[in-house]
Amino acid sequence: MSRSERLLDLIQTLRRHRRPVSGQALADELGISIRTLYRDIATLQGQGAPIEGEAGLGYVLKPGFMLPPLMFSDEEIEAIVLGSRWVAKQPDQRLSAAAANALAKIAAVLPDDLREDLDASTLLVGPPAAAIEGIDLGLVRQAIRNERKLGFLYRDAGGAASERVVWPFALGFFDKVRVVVAWCEMRQDFRHFRADRISGLNTTDTRYPRRRQALLKEWRATLDKPRS
Repeated sequence: MSRSERLLDLIQTLRRHRRPVSGQALADELGISIRTLYRDIATLQGQGAPIEGEAGLGYVLKPGFMLPPLMFSDEEIEAIVLGSRWVAKQPDQRLSAAAANALAKIAAVLPDDLREDLDASTLLVGPPAAAIEGIDLGLVRQAIRNERKLGFLYRDAGGAASERVVWPFALGFFDKVRVVVAWCEMRQDFRHFRADRISGLNTTDTRYPRRRQALLKEWRATLDKPRS
């Protein structure tokens, strides 16, 4: 959890308590140390949050405190809604749920008039193509974030199968297929793997030897090279 997320969780926790609550109780609820809690409270107070109290007496958030409302133009709201609705219909269930949750969080802090615009958006996303992936795309995304190698069985367009160990660094979403972009140890080159042709996905704790940003930059450079 990032520090900004932790500070927001602290604010939300204080909102639920109408009476002063001890620092230790807050720390236990948030799963942090008491020292971290005191430091976070001091940070929020320094940023203007009306948190009253002190160690040994408890803390309370004065009523009426609101986070600064998010402001978006009409087109920005349409872009957010359309993008979230598209992601919510993807076969990656965890990513789909995250899109719906993110939209709900944005709606919660919008002014009333903008929240109505968000709810009333008429930009719709059609039904997705039937998903036929046999792998958990969430595991692929996690391997990309953590720069970990993946192993799997891959079948090419002709049906020939081969065992691959790859360094995944990007995941492409298309209307009918998802594509894993990776450095392939067997081919010693960049390769694109259709997720619907992958089986036996094996996640590992082995970090690949290069940073994913460097791999992404190098791969993009190959796309710009003229084809002979």
